[in-house]
Amino acid sequence: MSPVRTVDISYVAVPAKAARPPEDVKLNAMEAQWLVLPLLQYILFFEGEQLPPFDTVVQSLRSSLSATLAKFAPLAGKLVHLADTGDVAIRCSASSSDDGVRFVVAESEADVRRLAGDEEHDVQTFERLVPELDMSELPASLLAAQATRLEGGGVALGVTVHHAVADGRSLWRFVEAWAAACRGDTPPPMPPPCFDRLRVRLPGGEELARSVLRKYAPNLPVVTTPSILQEDRLRFIRWTFTLDSNHIKRLKRHIVRLGEAQGAPSCRPPSSFVAVAALAWTCFVRCRSVPADEDVFLFFFADVRGRLDPPAGAEYFGACLSGCLGMVPARELHGERALAAASAAVQGAIREMTEDPAGGWEFLRIPGAVPMDRLLNVSGSSSFRAYEAADFGWGRPRRTVPVRMNQDGQVELVRARDADGVQVTVSVLRRVHMDAFKAQFLDLLE
Repeated sequence: MSPVRTVDISYVAVPAKAARPPEDVKLNAMEAQWLVLPLLQYILFFEGEQLPPFDTVVQSLRSSLSATLAKFAPLAGKLVHLADTGDVAIRCSASSSDDGVRFVVAESEADVRRLAGDEEHDVQTFERLVPELDMSELPASLLAAQATRLEGGGVALGVTVHHAVADGRSLWRFVEAWAAACRGDTPPPMPPPCFDRLRVRLPGGEELARSVLRKYAPNLPVVTTPSILQEDRLRFIRWTFTLDSNHIKRLKRHIVRLGEAQGAPSCRPPSSFVAVAALAWTCFVRCRSVPADEDVFLFFFADVRGRLDPPAGAEYFGACLSGCLGMVPARELHGERALAAASAAVQGAIREMTEDPAGGWEFLRIPGAVPMDRLLNVSGSSSFRAYEAADFGWGRPRRTVPVRMNQDGQVELVRARDADGVQVTVSVLRRVHMDAFKAQFLDLLE
């Protein structure tokens, strides 16, 4: 672990001339659950000759963040508890001296080449390269950023966003807009982000959202994370694997061959997400002692913006996710055709979601319904443009890393720096499990 020293803290406000959204934007039921769940946190590491002096980087990031908030104004607000109705809402009005997005400037003796190059994460240093948001009591801020000067001429840009107001797709859309503003590019023509929570229509409307809050956050304005999700994440071992385009092609072909060998007629290649999720699930089960006749589980989220009736729209900015659960007996992931079995189970869970897109909206029921030691949680997506979107004018990040991984058995996916590949980050509690996972992962890719 390398120490990180805070140099300056300021607040970046929405430009005075920007259009102000309605003062209170109430969370819908799909988002209300996220109030008690951990934050979204990423670090972007930059290095190289294109990188300007650190003070210039900080100035560019601050000014472009302000310009970006003109369209993303709610992110400069706070989550508040409306005691008279029982709702939780995003409050967008300026009301105090710390109104705006907290922007931290820091420095560290940690070497950027080590942090951005090592496959195993320096978890404790990474945690200090992203700003914290206090979620324990409302009002709570929604967004914070941190720029850290690193040894070796590098910069770490840490971004933290409250998960109740953004999922991964929303986060990367915001980063892309911020990066474009920093480059000075004219943004491509697209609809502005939409924060209207009424776009997500669930039976029960506002009263359903209130019932979710009463169920999962009964002590508002105090917010408590469920005990089942309160693991000591600093003890986890985290490792990043990168699958290039050739790895992905071979993996898909292998799954097709296994499916055809099982008699599947004209088996189509799986998507990159399905193929990589199947690979990770198989490795997870094989590195643990699960009895052959016991079921094992894979959980992941599906973006349902375009699947709801009526659709929320691609421009919807929020957490618009439905949970998907795959299940197979452990023995099926130990045999020669394990990848095909895992792939089929993932595709089956996707089909169920397609038939009822909102069916998995209350995903917080899952932790109490399945044994967590036999559950792999896959978050993120192989479609998230984490490198392409984050070119702030200094080239793509040398590395992008998820910071907040909270479970023994969690996998985070983003599109790799090589745009045709997939970056896979794995979190486990025990070294022996990580060693076994790595061995299985590399073996199955051959």
